[in-house]
Amino acid sequence: MAGKRGKKEPPKNEIDPLKSGVHIIGAGEVVEQPITDTIETNYFPYAMSVIMSRAIPEIDGFKPSHRKILYTMYKMGLLTGARSKSANIVGRTMQLNPHGDAAIYETMVRLSRGYEALLHPYVDSKGNFGKAYSRDMMWAASRYTEAKLDPISAELFKDIDKDTVDFVDNYDSTMKEPTLLPVTFPSVLVNNNTGIAVGMASSICSFNLEEVCRTTIELIRNPDHCVADTLKAPDFAGGAKILYDRAKIEEIYRTGRGSFKLYAKYTYDKSNNCIDITEIPMTSTATSESIIEKVIDRVKAGAIREISDIRDETDKSGLKITIDLKRGTDPDKLMQKLYRLTPLSDSFACNFNVLIAGSPRVMGVKELLNEWIAFRMECVRRRTYFDLKKAKDKLHLLRGLEKILLDIDKAIKIVRNTEEEAEVVPNLMIGFGIDRIQAEYVAEIKLRHLNREYILKRTQDIEELEKLIEDMKANSEEYDDYQISDVEEYKNSLDKRLTDLTMLRYAFKQSLTQIRIIQRTNIMNANNMEQQIVMTIPLWKNQLSLAVALYDQKQTIEISSKVADTTNEIFKKNSEMMKTQAIEVAKQNQRTVIDIE
Repeated sequence: MAGKRGKKEPPKNEIDPLKSGVHIIGAGEVVEQPITDTIETNYFPYAMSVIMSRAIPEIDGFKPSHRKILYTMYKMGLLTGARSKSANIVGRTMQLNPHGDAAIYETMVRLSRGYEALLHPYVDSKGNFGKAYSRDMMWAASRYTEAKLDPISAELFKDIDKDTVDFVDNYDSTMKEPTLLPVTFPSVLVNNNTGIAVGMASSICSFNLEEVCRTTIELIRNPDHCVADTLKAPDFAGGAKILYDRAKIEEIYRTGRGSFKLYAKYTYDKSNNCIDITEIPMTSTATSESIIEKVIDRVKAGAIREISDIRDETDKSGLKITIDLKRGTDPDKLMQKLYRLTPLSDSFACNFNVLIAGSPRVMGVKELLNEWIAFRMECVRRRTYFDLKKAKDKLHLLRGLEKILLDIDKAIKIVRNTEEEAEVVPNLMIGFGIDRIQAEYVAEIKLRHLNREYILKRTQDIEELEKLIEDMKANSEEYDDYQISDVEEYKNSLDKRLTDLTMLRYAFKQSLTQIRIIQRTNIMNANNMEQQIVMTIPLWKNQLSLAVALYDQKQTIEISSKVADTTNEIFKKNSEMMKTQAIEVAKQNQRTVIDIE
């Protein structure tokens, strides 16, 4: 039988500090300190760390966590070639990022194509990376998935090895990492970015790449360019529709603050009497699960009686929420109600807060693009001086080689008669009047290269380098052309706008003499007009271009417009006729009454 285990006794020579009368300095003492000093010494460094190094993006469009992952993948050679296991990427990233593997992997997932959160993803993924529009569709573990850099990421690292950006030590000073990425297009506006810091936050919506590049080029050519003329409205990876208000959009572009409405996109399946919702707003509150739960809550509360069933039919082809309707239900009226009562319509709040030279600033789109242009101009300037210095250094070496090649036999004799290897370079310097760098270069030339062909090629290289240096010096100040050429590479992108613009659009063309009021299939023409005014009043079902009619029949929408002086007389003469015709069409289609002033 095993014996009973006795209590472990402390060694005889060990002294228990609690029984020996030992006094701990400061224990139990209460120190009075002003709360302002406590916040300044303890909380302020934390707040600055969150603002500067975590939550707020910089002018290249990335937070530090994004930049570390992408740079690690770039150094791993994942810009080309096969994919690598996500666990391997996460492990290598931990050399730059002192966070845990779960936080790093989650950040990489949000940058991936499979997650579908970004308009232009930077990571090409393979495997289950979850979905941005679903709360419950979680991504697989990093050991199961693979990733590499997407082709567009090549523009993030273009010329990074040409001293275009600064490099700093990582957290343990064992590696170097870039402070910014030398992006060749305004990525800060191309992909949406949100972050919550201490005392401030950032919420930047995404825009169409082609529109952003065109706007940037126009601002480079004309600083007074109106941004709203080329940058129509935000664009999201999830699609949906924007209730376009030119005044609100211009206010956001001017101040960097404001909000706009997003509406889900749907189609009506008449054969099955159901509504298929395929695109929802890209906001923090709108997910497929939250929408279904909200609809069910409204049905249980009796606010919605037209729905017989709702289910999530999302599959590999994408998002799909199906709503079965009761007999005799008008799908358009039901959707108007759902827009008001559920997250199928939601607002995106803009707060264009970006770190500029280490200082957070809320800027409008024009100011933000001007800051990016200045940043890119500095990158181009540093790249130009790097190429110029490299060309000068090579020319300097070839100048020394030119002197040697004039008398090769003398150079061979100096090397042969030198007793010690360390004396070869000094003897060449003395014999030909060249400096140490040139002599080192000459001493490393292989014996097989001491022939006529090699001499002629090097002489020709001298002439080409001299011409190249002169051209670079002459064009060293013309950075705008370099920037435009860089941006234009992505100006004609094949990616079309995913988010539809629903708006009231007035188009004035002096060469046309017709007024058309379009609603559903009713078209009314008014002849003998001096200009054309196209007003589109759409239906959500048919996905036409305006969303101001998404209200109950009892509501009235007043649309007022300020037109050019040349069209004032047209409105005075024809306002009564247009008003009468519009009301008749609205009554025929059971739509809202529209007053045109």
